[in-house]
Amino acid sequence: MHKLLMDDFYDATYTLFAVHCRLEDYRLAYLLNRHLDLKLKRKPQDLDFNYFSTYPIYEWDNAQEYMTWNLVSNVCKKEEASLYSTGVLFGEEDRTIKTYNLISEFKRVDFFIKISSEAKAVNEKLILNKLQAIPQIITSYEVDLASIKHKEYLIF
Repeated sequence: MHKLLMDDFYDATYTLFAVHCRLEDYRLAYLLNRHLDLKLKRKPQDLDFNYFSTYPIYEWDNAQEYMTWNLVSNVCKKEEASLYSTGVLFGEEDRTIKTYNLISEFKRVDFFIKISSEAKAVNEKLILNKLQAIPQIITSYEVDLASIKHKEYLIF
């Protein structure tokens, strides 16, 4: 019996940046387009994990440099029915807002920027400097891919 692991056939050819900011996803995509000279557009379908949680995703395929840029939210807020009983038969149902994370190891990260490159290396320092120059971004840094348990969530 031969068991294949995800690492057996998937080689990480991407760079991942974590972004901390309190902006909406469309606003951050606009600022990234403006400051990094990108053309990110929202994909018609969000990342969806069995209707459990959905994460907005933006993409730009730079055919000239053989790079694909993705901006994906790490946070999904979903309103759900509360599980405790109020003791009233026909009372109003309490609703609570639950927060889910795409990558659970980075609960405080708001967004991830994934840069997939087929041909040339990504200049991480230059990108980080440009990200830090955006006043609405609190902080940004490169993520060590070895620290992520579920890398399959980043395949899109």
